[in-house]
This record gives sequence, structure tokens and C-alpha cells, in this order.
Amino acid sequence: MLRIRRLPIDTYPENTAFLLRHANGYSAEQFQALRKIRVTGGSSEILATLALVDDEGIIGHGEIGLGEQAYRRLNLSEGTEVEIAQARPPASLDYVRRKIDGDTLGEAEVGAIIGDIAAHRYSPMEIAAFLVACAGFMSTPETLALTRAMVNVGNRLKWNAPLVVDKHCIGGIPGNRTSMIVVPIVAAHGLICPKTSSRAITSPCGTADVMEVLAEVNLSAEKMAEIVAKEHAVLAWGGRVNLSPADDVLISVERPLRLDTFEQMVASIISKKVAAGSTHLVIDIPVGPTAKVRSQNDAVRLRKLFEYVARHMGLVTKIVFTDGSQPVGRGVGPVLEARDVLAVLRNEPDAPEDLRDHAVALAGHVLDFDPAIEGGKGYSRALELLASGEALAAMERIIEAQGRKPAMPELGGFQHEVKAHRSGRIVAIDCERIAKVARQAGAPMDQGAGLYLMHKIGEQVSKGDTLYRIYAGSQAGLGFGCDCAEENSGYEIG
Repeated sequence: MLRIRRLPIDTYPENTAFLLRHANGYSAEQFQALRKIRVTGGSSEILATLALVDDEGIIGHGEIGLGEQAYRRLNLSEGTEVEIAQARPPASLDYVRRKIDGDTLGEAEVGAIIGDIAAHRYSPMEIAAFLVACAGFMSTPETLALTRAMVNVGNRLKWNAPLVVDKHCIGGIPGNRTSMIVVPIVAAHGLICPKTSSRAITSPCGTADVMEVLAEVNLSAEKMAEIVAKEHAVLAWGGRVNLSPADDVLISVERPLRLDTFEQMVASIISKKVAAGSTHLVIDIPVGPTAKVRSQNDAVRLRKLFEYVARHMGLVTKIVFTDGSQPVGRGVGPVLEARDVLAVLRNEPDAPEDLRDHAVALAGHVLDFDPAIEGGKGYSRALELLASGEALAAMERIIEAQGRKPAMPELGGFQHEVKAHRSGRIVAIDCERIAKVARQAGAPMDQGAGLYLMHKIGEQVSKGDTLYRIYAGSQAGLGFGCDCAEENSGYEIG
């Protein structure tokens, strides 16, 4: 028996246990051989990756150290006695090996894999093997099975309303923060819109990252229900309420691998919307030369996959193809994008027109779900709610209800301007490159990091004009961003 010692070490997403290498009455190497151990105390049990410690100041005799994730998931008090044993590999790993060999898996097999992933029985390496195998080939029935499995292993929110709407963009376009404008417009109209969002995977920030600049997003299911009952909508991080929890684990591995296949994307989005209790969903698919979807053929294929899975999951969808040829708005990064959003909601004269127009069009599609609105009139209603200030008022109430931040974080104090290398007209902007520069500068972890774009496609520039300004919270972040921009600014001048 070993006593639990809580160690303030963040090992997300893994459970990690720490054992003293010598003098504990067992051979640590026998556990190290399989790298995983089973930790059991009463009715609580976790599997954890093993790390051996040689410093008795960290772990003493008769103790087992648990990192933050393992300690929270085991849910036993510090000092409680537990037993350890070698962990047997999950049986579902046999299905992963079959997938690696090119087999098509059935619903029960996919369900077993996702169940074990959600229970944190897989290491990141094993999850990566599953993701890469699926990226090689995944059938439409497998995608549906993956979606169902991801819904089944988490919580499901229920709302006392026949119509629960949502809007989601597949991402890939820097600055495309339309959800934070669509949601308050829809809330001002009176429709239920419990918007849950993931954090950024491969982008400089996601909706949850930007909303976190203004308000608390780490909300419980009870708090979300309270806010929606009063304000009709919420803008929260989905990870806290355990909606499709396997997806959050998958995302943590997808992020460094930069994996974002159509099949995994569809399963991720639809599972979270179904789990959030949505009945009607507008999906924004930007199409452009450097977007996630680069051709009309790919857009149609993705649309059909969304429609197939959503239909079988009982979700009404409206798929909208939008312009993904360049970033939306001027800011790229949490603080900069929050400023753009507020400028649009406040109807400021210099607010980004493309962000405003895009958001109003999408809000119109969402409002068209309302049976009380005459067909096609959703756009004019959305425009009215934004222009009148009702959308801004709704956003202010949502921010207040979620927990307003005392002040918006400052922009990064380290700055650099990227100049045009020649005179001419801007003919293209590489969305991937712009996102990479912003991430290298520190976004989204550094909320004040990112880019402010001075020019868009079609505008004339002279040699030496500033194309965009890089912001970073540290000299190192600025250096990484500048090196990335020096290699390729992302702007093509004709």
C-alpha cells in the first residue's frame, strides 16, 4: 500500500504517477517495463503513465505521487492508501491495430476505442496511432459511429424548448470570429442558443479563447442552464461541461500533429452540438486557396458528410459556403479579435466590414429557423438587431452573466511591423501562413499576441508600407513571429 501525494505538475491530458526508484519493497523496473500502472483505492481506479523519481524530496518512502490530472480523476484525498499493479493494455487497442492495417471498424469497435480514450486508458502515442490510421481512411459509417460514440461517453444537455439553435464554423480562417456576433443577435431575437466552443486546435485562437478575454468561459452545466434561462444564450468552453469528452482528449493530440481531417472534423462538431442539446445548426464552410477546404468539390464532399451524419443524429443543418480567400477582420489573436467583435457590435464606423457582413449573413440563416419569421427575412431581422444596439445589449448581459473580466488584457508589448517588399496590388493572402505567424508570436496562449492586418486583397501598397503588425508578450515570441514572417509574410503583391 502506498500513500497518495499530490504533486503540482500539469501532465494534461495524461494521468501520470511518480514512484521512488529504490527502497519501496518492489522492483520499480517491473512497472516501468509496461510504462503504465493501475492505481486503485476503494472503488476508485485510474490507469497512469509511470515516471520514476530519484529525489526523495519529491516522493518519499511509501508514497505515490500523482500529477494534477491523475489526482483529480482518482478523486481520493491526499494521504489515502492505494494499491498499484501493472496495467493491462485496453482490449480496444486490438481494434486500433486493425485500423492501422486498413480494416473498416464496426460501431461496437469504434465505441470501445472512444470509451477507453474518454476514460484516459490510452497514452498520447496510442491516441496518435488511432488518429493517423483514421486520417489514412475512414468510411462514412465509421464517421457516424465515431460521432455516436463521442456523444455516448459524455454528458448531454437538455433544454425545455422545441427549437435550440447554434452556428459553427469549421475554422481555418484567421479572424473569423463571427460566432461572437451571431450569438448575441440570435439571443436578442429570443431564440435559445447555448454556444459551446473548443479552444484553438491549429489556429491562433478559437471562440472560447476570444470570449475568455471578456468573460469567464469555464462554466458548469448548472451555470450554463441558469444563464440560458435568463439571457437565451451563452458563449462557453465545452470542455468544462464534459460534452463529448473524448473529443477534448483527441484535440489535445491533434493539435501538435496538426491533424484536422474531414471525418474527424465532422464527428467532433456534430457530437458536441448534439451533446449540447442543439436541434438546428448552421455550419459555415469557408472555401479558399489556403483554407481548410480549397475546392468546390471538397466543399460539396464535406457538406454531404455533414448532412449524412447530422441527419442520422437527428440534427437539422443548413450548410453555408463562404469566402475563405483571406483572413476576416483586422485582428488575429484573442485580444485583437475581441476588439474587432466589440467594434462590430458597437456599430463603430471603422469596424471591419467583412466581419460584420459575414456575421449578419450567418445570423440571418440561424434566424430563418424560427417559424415566426417569414422565409428569407432572417437577414433583415439580424441587420435590424445589430443596427439598433439590441445585439450589443444582449452581449453585455451575457458577459455580465458569465462573469465579466475586470479588464481586457493588454496587447503584447513587443511589436514589429512587416513591410511590403515592393509596390503593387495585393493579390493573395495566405491564411495558413498568417495563422502560423500569429501562433509563433504566442497566440492563443499569450492573449495579447497576434497580428493586426493593415491591408487586404485588392488594395494598393507602396514599397515599405506596413502590411501587418506583430504583437508578442515576450522578446522570444516576437523573434519567433518575425522569423516566420521573414521566411514568408503570407502576402502576395502583384
